Amino acid sequence: MRHIVIPADKARRCADAIRIISAEAVDKANSGHPGLPMGAADCAVALWGNFLEFNPEDPLWSNRDRFILSAGHGSMLLYSLLHLFGFDLSMAELKNFRQWGSKTPGHPEFGHTVGVEVTTGPLGQGFANGVGMGIAAKMAAERFNTHDFKPVNHYIYTLMGDGCLQEGISYEAAALAGHLKLDNLIYIYDSNSITIEGKTDLAWSEDVEERFNACGWHVQKIDGHNNDQIVAAIAAAKAETGKPSLIIATTQIAYGSPAKQGSSAAHGSPLGVDEIAATRANLGWDSPPFEVPQDVRDTCRERVEELKLRYAAWQRGFTSWHAANPEKSKLWDELWHKHLPTNLTEELLAAVAGKDGATRSLSGTVLQKVAALIPSVVGGSADLSPSNNSDIKGSPSVQAVSFAGRNLHFGIREHAMGAIVNGMALYGCFIPYGATFLVFADYCRPAVRLSALMKLQSIYIFTHDSFFVGEDGPTHQPIEHVASLRLIPGLQVIRPADGVETAMAWQAALQYSGPTALILTRQKLPVVARPSAFVPTDALRGGYIVSSPEGTVDVVVLASGSEVHVAAEAAVALGSQGIKVRIVSVPCLETFLAQPVEYRNELLPAGVPRVAFEAGRGAPWGRVIGCEGLFIGIDHFGASAPDKVLAEKFGFTAPQVADRIKVFLKK
Repeated sequence: MRHIVIPADKARRCADAIRIISAEAVDKANSGHPGLPMGAADCAVALWGNFLEFNPEDPLWSNRDRFILSAGHGSMLLYSLLHLFGFDLSMAELKNFRQWGSKTPGHPEFGHTVGVEVTTGPLGQGFANGVGMGIAAKMAAERFNTHDFKPVNHYIYTLMGDGCLQEGISYEAAALAGHLKLDNLIYIYDSNSITIEGKTDLAWSEDVEERFNACGWHVQKIDGHNNDQIVAAIAAAKAETGKPSLIIATTQIAYGSPAKQGSSAAHGSPLGVDEIAATRANLGWDSPPFEVPQDVRDTCRERVEELKLRYAAWQRGFTSWHAANPEKSKLWDELWHKHLPTNLTEELLAAVAGKDGATRSLSGTVLQKVAALIPSVVGGSADLSPSNNSDIKGSPSVQAVSFAGRNLHFGIREHAMGAIVNGMALYGCFIPYGATFLVFADYCRPAVRLSALMKLQSIYIFTHDSFFVGEDGPTHQPIEHVASLRLIPGLQVIRPADGVETAMAWQAALQYSGPTALILTRQKLPVVARPSAFVPTDALRGGYIVSSPEGTVDVVVLASGSEVHVAAEAAVALGSQGIKVRIVSVPCLETFLAQPVEYRNELLPAGVPRVAFEAGRGAPWGRVIGCEGLFIGIDHFGASAPDKVLAEKFGFTAPQVADRIKVFLKK
């Protein structure tokens, strides 16, 4: 099938259309970043007009090339491309840039605007998301491609700028991409040497070419405004095998603007009416504002029509492949649709039936059953898998020589791990997880936040969840981390108390259309004693009654994780003194608070004093216990000592807790 190459003169017309539209949209909004879209337009048109495989009528086609605008502040570049190449993004939406209810927000948002693959803006995140997509694509190709048809043979293209490369996450992700030889990655670096404060040499002088050479990338340097050089570089990158590719494209920010080209003044401020007029004259552009000339529309339409033919050919090949490969076809459907077995609850509970132990170990046991039942589940750890219990046993590691396995090794790169997991979730096909110690959640927090913003099914396994880590001391003892994670909207934070709750935590993560943080202990915990009427799926409601005396109660104690069994012991001691205590386990505070008010009132009767008990800071518990309630926790850093010594010193033994509750009730 012929491959249309847009001639340089037509490519320049398309690029100029992007420049003018972007400048006009930013000026109309009186807000935005015109410089990057104007400077990177030539590279973008060369890519979209000659190489990028997509179908605007099927924007979620599994074998489309992914295009990531890591430098998300240049969002008008992407919106202009989507409009010109036939996606459902009208000129009215471009005119409504950055306004309430528009499909053109200040930074691209996944799930909000058709054709946007990733929510970007925090610099470097898109770079690492692309590495996750590249890994996922390699793993999918290993599972599905055959000698006569390759249902997965696309590329991940990313456009980024100086800011993305200055952020440390890009180095972490680039190093792993080079190690894994991800030759399905083609990254274009819009090297305009400008940031908000001025020239990049104010704070940056590294040799990017040598940096990426050292990371094992194939590197080319070109003039980012020369169409022939751009096309040749992308073609060479596609021909490269065994290495990811970086194209360093030297550009001028706000290219075409007589007064602001090459200036930081164009980075994050409108050009202004007069300068737009000067730019139009400089580029020879005479079309009315927000009007695309017919020759530009024809060029883009012809490209889209050619792409639709290629799409149709793939669909025919896929239909034949699907019929000829029943086992692979079954796996394809299971992975892309992320099927869950109907007996998932029973299977997960059976895996830990009657078992005590650290919830990190119990989670590892549940994970083995999850992996056996759900082939889409894959993941790894930031060099801590023996401690996180995050390996899928019996499966090989994912390495450059083979992507058939399910165990990933992120290295000591927590930030990149979080963003790579997000990239895999964005790709589809897999339910990915990443693991580290809870105290290091801060290293990957920006990626965790973005997974919540994008509503991705990313699973974060955070072990060693409190000062009970013990001898490693305060540097490794999380105090504020659980409370902090609970502040992220849409993040499901689950701190299970034993095997039953750990099994249900995994089920909740697998059923949730958003990210989950599993908060797991280092130390061993006993099996929680529950009433005969207990139904394990009650744990999926975020909170449930563990024990309660007959009749009225004097106090309700809510606890999570390792504090549930201690609270239960304290309740027994208080009961012997005539104080009736109800114990409520709250593995997921957010889910519990989202329950109907009738359910919450049933567990927490009005007028009954409330106590919350958790080995961390307690701010989020105020929504449950109110201003008059008691929180038993810790508001200082830990210390280096055995965990049982720390429990005594910090007031976390059952007798100490019982005494605190007695004093509270006497007030």
